[in-house]
Amino acid sequence: MHIHFIKILDLYFIIEVLAVVFGLIYIWLLIKERIECWIFGILGSLLSIFLFVHTKLYSEAILYSYYVVVGFYGYYLWSRKSKDDSVLRISDVNPVNHVYYILSSCVLAFSLAWFFNTYTDAERPYIDSFTTVFSFLATFLEAKKVLSSWKYWIVINGLTIGLYFDKGLDIYAGLILVYFIMSFVGYFKWKKLMA
Repeated sequence: MHIHFIKILDLYFIIEVLAVVFGLIYIWLLIKERIECWIFGILGSLLSIFLFVHTKLYSEAILYSYYVVVGFYGYYLWSRKSKDDSVLRISDVNPVNHVYYILSSCVLAFSLAWFFNTYTDAERPYIDSFTTVFSFLATFLEAKKVLSSWKYWIVINGLTIGLYFDKGLDIYAGLILVYFIMSFVGYFKWKKLMA
């Protein structure tokens, strides 16, 4: 029984490490605007779904399922050429749109948190739901190459570091710390490219 437990523990560790490696490759390629980023994002997200279900972070599992779908969408958008034969360019949205994004995301996050808090054995449902819902938004904006997506990621990643450490996902917390730093790098690089 003890040996069996160690094997399962090793399997979770290997999956977590692989997901983190794929995540690091993803963020690096994303900053460089390389379309291959989406392939690594999809692979890392598939592995992450399994781990988040195991650790009862159900909102995170839903989020990483969404990442898989948006990975395909991002790949499609970034590979498609427009009428002027150019690829998708970095842009930004009107600040008024952000008010709408934030308000609607807060309503969705509270609703999701209430559901998981009331009907499941989810742990940390409020912070989990907020980081999840805002990650939905940031990922969608990222796929469309919206500069502001990086600002959302700075805040989301900062909050997520603590959540993952709290759940004993230390390697993931390390990944998110790298994401937090790389979000600043991505923002300034994309801002320069947009100008």
